[in-house]
Amino acid sequence: MLLHPLLRMALAGGLVLWILGLGGCTTATEAPSEPTVIPVYPPPPEQPRYIYEKTIRSSLDVVKEDSTSAFRRFATGEQQRGEGFAKPFDIVVHRGRMFVGDTVRRTVMVFDPAGMGRFFELGREEPGRLFLPLGIAKDRDGNIYVCDGTAKRVVIYNRDGRFLRAVGGQKYFSRPSGVAVDPDGSRVFVVDTGGVDSPDHHVLVFDAITGKLINTIGRRGTGDGEFNLPRDAVISHYNNLLYVVDGGNFRVQVFTMDGKFVRKFGSIGRRSGQFARPKGITVDRWGNVYVVDAAFGNVQIFDPDGRLLMFIGARGNQDRPGAFMLPAGVDIDEADGRLYLVDQFFRKVEVFRPTEHLRPATNADTLSPPPAEAGRAETTAKP
Repeated sequence: MLLHPLLRMALAGGLVLWILGLGGCTTATEAPSEPTVIPVYPPPPEQPRYIYEKTIRSSLDVVKEDSTSAFRRFATGEQQRGEGFAKPFDIVVHRGRMFVGDTVRRTVMVFDPAGMGRFFELGREEPGRLFLPLGIAKDRDGNIYVCDGTAKRVVIYNRDGRFLRAVGGQKYFSRPSGVAVDPDGSRVFVVDTGGVDSPDHHVLVFDAITGKLINTIGRRGTGDGEFNLPRDAVISHYNNLLYVVDGGNFRVQVFTMDGKFVRKFGSIGRRSGQFARPKGITVDRWGNVYVVDAAFGNVQIFDPDGRLLMFIGARGNQDRPGAFMLPAGVDIDEADGRLYLVDQFFRKVEVFRPTEHLRPATNADTLSPPPAEAGRAETTAKP
């Protein structure tokens, strides 16, 4: 397994295929003045597993202009305008449709490239109005669950934006920030970050239909199953476990769906596999865990047992592909394996496409666990 050389090369600096004329997020009137660096991860000479595909900054990157609008702009000289991010926070993707929560716009912005280039927003009106959309989750049917940090509730919409119901309320939470939902949409797991002077550092579990509180996972502390400023959570369909970003303890903790502690991984530090400011989290269909670190400016990828595989992105003070100043939300579209990463500072979503080299490996030259767990190793590599 070439894990350590891979990480050393990734830390050294990112991919680098030089090609001219990349059609990405530039407008039709812009001409690239220099070659564009296309990141791939891991960089050569390793086989790439992910390649940068595009950047989304506004509805202009998704909405398809009709011929009437195009002719009007041609005739009048009017510039094309779109709805852009103000401060994007989290993202979920379901069959290519992107749901991006924006804490300044106070909505969830919906981008649907496949659906005739549609763009619309959730949460502008009652019922289901949003005030501070933070964590977002989805169930198997594409219903969207939005944690509202101001209203202190989780607002549930269907895939097309119709308000369904809300759970939680002011009496339950101190500082709700993250949300996870089981595949069938029956239970909602809400992360309460708490605060310096608050004991409410835990995960509350609600019946997603009735809104009844059915369980509390964890309490404030540093021991196994205890939290200090938890940030986000996700449920893995691969092993039916709950993964919680325990931000103040610089780790990820893993629980059964009933709240029993299973294991933990990560620690404070600046080395690969450690955390400085862990934030968003997601999983892919093979159980690999993707954890955003806002200080590192990247997303680290772990196998289901918490062993580091690789990472994507790097901290940078210039807005370019693969560079992040304040990454937050992350998600994987299970339909095609694409990875979506939100950066609050640069106000963008970057999309990374899995390559054919993410298919199951047949030799030791892989990112998979040791041969002793070859069965699981094969599932972690396929997109």
